[in-house]
Amino acid sequence: MAENKRDFYEVLGVGKSASADEIKKAYRKLAMKYHPDRNPDNKEAEEKFKEVNEAYEILSNDEKRARYDQYGHAGVDPNFGAGGGFGGFGGGGFGFDDIDLGDIFGSFFGGGFGGGGKSRRNAPQKGESLRARLNLTFEEAAFGCEKEIQITKTEACPDCQGSGAEKGTTAETCTHCNGTGTVKTTHRTPLGMMSSTGTCPKCQGKGKIIKTPCKSCSGTGKKRVTRTIKVSVPAGIDEGQTISLRGEGNVGSNGGPSGDLLINITIKNHAVFTRDGSNVLCEMPITYAQATLGAEIEVPTLDGKVKYTIPEGTQTGTVFRLRGKGIPVLHSKARGDQYVRVNVEIPKNLSGKQKELLRAFAESLGENAHTERKSFFDKLKKK
Repeated sequence: MAENKRDFYEVLGVGKSASADEIKKAYRKLAMKYHPDRNPDNKEAEEKFKEVNEAYEILSNDEKRARYDQYGHAGVDPNFGAGGGFGGFGGGGFGFDDIDLGDIFGSFFGGGFGGGGKSRRNAPQKGESLRARLNLTFEEAAFGCEKEIQITKTEACPDCQGSGAEKGTTAETCTHCNGTGTVKTTHRTPLGMMSSTGTCPKCQGKGKIIKTPCKSCSGTGKKRVTRTIKVSVPAGIDEGQTISLRGEGNVGSNGGPSGDLLINITIKNHAVFTRDGSNVLCEMPITYAQATLGAEIEVPTLDGKVKYTIPEGTQTGTVFRLRGKGIPVLHSKARGDQYVRVNVEIPKNLSGKQKELLRAFAESLGENAHTERKSFFDKLKKK
């Protein structure tokens, strides 16, 4: 009834003195917001869309707007006898030239009305992919390993094999939509007759009706389970990379494939090594005597300790390279290198006798033994 309708100006969110352009602008905004193709299966949005169209149909027409302003809803309602000439959307000077259909809806209709480009709701759909995190040690990431993780996912109900129907029964094709899962509806708007496709209300878009649902899954055809998944970690995998296990995600719908399980890799810090791509970096302290006289030292690597001879006069910060002692390159037989940076450790807490011997040793060397120190002061003298 007319008295139950909202004020048309209120519906469009404009004042009674609003210009034609302001009314059109408000209508376009609300029509896009509430259009059925943007709000599938939303009855409230559908009603709002009809209300917005009706308000615009009246307020965009000068003659009808004048009657509405004077008599309210009764002035434009044919049932009250005052709406003569209502006559449909083609009358009253309203035509398609007034609104650019593509301008309003083209951005979300793909260039056409009626939802013709929509996929069928009951078409096979791939299941949702799941994500998990796997924390590895430095060595596990370097050389690869086998790990197990637990995930919770949906699978096809084993009792009904995913059909949703009780064992011994089958689902029937929906007669309302003929198994398509969608129904076409036509709306009369100021833009003309507009068709849209929505979910079938009888079968909820499934295309089939289950009269005797499976007791185990309540007719959904799916059950939530916890599984232990074996993961083969390849050698050389790095922090932040992802292992994809196809088909280990949630079960698909309508016969569609299951989703994937995406496992994100994190790697624990190592006490000695750090990683730079396929190379391994290591800082190692050596004694003052070893640096001065040279020595054979044992260097830790991912393969165990190896012997390396450092030359006499080695300075702190010197980097040595151990070829092939780094990280295996992912999906390759190649392998990176290990770089060892040596730091000369200066002895502390010397006894009096040791200090005396060290001073005597330093005096015996003279300035020429310390080439870098001599070069530094020579540069100062030249200034």
